[in-house]
Amino acid sequence: MQLILFDDRSCDNLLPLTFTRPVADLRVGILTIAEKWERYLNTTSSFLTREYLAGKYPLLAGEDNLLVNGSILPDKTVTQLLKGLDTGGALKKGDTLLGARMGRSGAENFIEEEWMAVAEEYTGEVSLVDYPWKIFKLNGQEIEADFELVTRGRTSEPLSDTVRVIGKGRVFVEPGFKGEYFTINTSSGSFYLGRDSEIMEGSLIRGPFVLGEASVVKLSAKIYGPTTIGPFSKVGGEINNSVIHSQSNKGHDGYLGNAVIGQWCNLGADTNNSNLKNNYSEVKAWNYPKRQFIKTGLQFCGLIMGDHSKCGINTMFNTGTMVGVAANIFGSGYQKNHIPSFSWGGATGMITNNIEKVFETASLVMERRDIELTTQDRAILQYIYDFSEQFRK
Repeated sequence: MQLILFDDRSCDNLLPLTFTRPVADLRVGILTIAEKWERYLNTTSSFLTREYLAGKYPLLAGEDNLLVNGSILPDKTVTQLLKGLDTGGALKKGDTLLGARMGRSGAENFIEEEWMAVAEEYTGEVSLVDYPWKIFKLNGQEIEADFELVTRGRTSEPLSDTVRVIGKGRVFVEPGFKGEYFTINTSSGSFYLGRDSEIMEGSLIRGPFVLGEASVVKLSAKIYGPTTIGPFSKVGGEINNSVIHSQSNKGHDGYLGNAVIGQWCNLGADTNNSNLKNNYSEVKAWNYPKRQFIKTGLQFCGLIMGDHSKCGINTMFNTGTMVGVAANIFGSGYQKNHIPSFSWGGATGMITNNIEKVFETASLVMERRDIELTTQDRAILQYIYDFSEQFRK
């Protein structure tokens, strides 16, 4: 059985994070959504996504295919129901198709509406990542669920005797982790410290907390869970209930709260985001399909930033700010709440970021990590550049 994770309408509501990836490639907890499904079903996965992403994230259909909605966070009940579907069977929750089982032709010519018409209704609870802020909102429950998946039957490496551990919560340390003279509080959640990661001296961290492979928490950082630092990232300063995808840096002082940061991003020294309005009212955030700000249902909501975006020192982001892909933001004053992809400038005005300069910078940044900006990556950025022109006018 081939596992195929498909994008539904959530992929548009999740922009700008899904400009550069399928929904199931988003990280929530320790793992990406795709990695969760692979572990639950003990298999590998492929993607059914938008055409311009298909070269990097190809569909690999077989004679027997289970198509699963990439916005679903798996649990044992939903997984078993979907795995048990007969060929031609489908499952839905309200107006959301959860999954369907089909042959090669059905997978290669998948039409969601046709499967919705024959799907059986699921009456249980489902966790969906269908808006960007759901990532940090659901991060706590997913850290605990992923902890079980990742550590079951394994033995943790020891922490140094110089580390102060408060509480009796779960801690799992992968091989190669290093760190001395820091404090973790496990009373409010589990800790997962990835392979070859590091926590420097003086740091204070409350769980639940994830530090990805080869990532670094710098000197005297203050971090409140639920927070996930993805692989190959560096963080410092103060962080609260945030998810940073891989290969991104917030290396200096400044506050990041109730936020989601994409890949290959850099936040300059003393960058701060507001996550609470002065009047304590519900936060609104930009929504691409509706082309307007919509209610998030949250009192706390900070910064959402797409891949390859960067900001200069002392940048101030307003509550519920959406930053697109490959934006370069700098200057004094509070930034606008919606900064389109490929914007260059700040509160006093913006122009279009030159795409050739974006390619050049991205290549330099990625080369430092021995990763190539491929022809496919360039084509994806070119598509986003062309598509996002309408928002820069």
